[in-house]
Amino acid sequence: MVIGQPKQPLATSAVPVHDPVMIKEKDTWYLFATGMGISVWSSKDKQLWTAEKPVFSEPPTWAIENIKGYRGHTWAPDISYHNGLYHLYYSVSAFGKNTSAIGLAVNKTLDPASKDFKWMDRGKVIQSVPGRDMWNAIDPNLVRDDKNQAWLSFGSFWNGIKLVRLNDDQTAPAQPEQWFTLASRPRSFYLPDSVAGDAAIEAPFIFKKDGYYYLFVSFDYCCRGERSTYKVVAGRSEKLEGPYLDWEGVAMTLGGGTTVFEGSRDWHGVGHNAVITDGDKNLLVCHGYDAKDKGRSKLIIRELKWRNGWPFVTPMPE
Repeated sequence: MVIGQPKQPLATSAVPVHDPVMIKEKDTWYLFATGMGISVWSSKDKQLWTAEKPVFSEPPTWAIENIKGYRGHTWAPDISYHNGLYHLYYSVSAFGKNTSAIGLAVNKTLDPASKDFKWMDRGKVIQSVPGRDMWNAIDPNLVRDDKNQAWLSFGSFWNGIKLVRLNDDQTAPAQPEQWFTLASRPRSFYLPDSVAGDAAIEAPFIFKKDGYYYLFVSFDYCCRGERSTYKVVAGRSEKLEGPYLDWEGVAMTLGGGTTVFEGSRDWHGVGHNAVITDGDKNLLVCHGYDAKDKGRSKLIIRELKWRNGWPFVTPMPE
């Protein structure tokens, strides 16, 4: 077990995570989250979770060399499976700055007991540079279009959520490069480019259902315990590159977004979500701050329901 993590499985409502994402291999669910070396948990039933060793035992050398101040605390992983490999995208960054990069690690299996289990780091995929880019290379999410071409959505604050087409091995932008802005919020004009600003939007996740691509993002502020105001909103588009419109027809590039899930009296700042399919159900996976436990961040898994083609999650119990 990892020092500082529990020796016994924890109930879902007690698992201490930030920015969770999940995938199933055979009969086991694997959960990845922000943490030193990327936190990993496993479960047979999504109820009791066991802490596994982190993805990285040491910080990737390329990240230390490229990102000032990075020491191994790795953000917002995204997991997917393609051509016999699990692809784990991850973020390295300094908080509140766009000195950020997204890396990729791959593995043949997620089962630590397998002889084939070994994380192989493929290094940097994209990087944002202050003074050059008005976007931030964090919060990656891999999505495939109707032609099975891989794209990476990512971003936060600055000019919002971006989308870039990847090459065939998913290690870099495809040539010629294709970039799109998917969502953004108004940013105060007087702020310097080097400042994250007040256009609070991040954590994209794209999920396709019934002919539409649904773009989920988190509005407002995380990482403040009980003072967090995070919430999940969404828009949809018939094309991966957009435009994404909310329920009222407002483009997400103009600040639009229909609320899907928000906090309650006892759970604050719910957000940074992923969407998974489990049998005939869709589940929304995110974190929230537990007001009954000193505002600690914990795992939330809720059924994602649909009404007239729009997703929603029933409120957390008080």
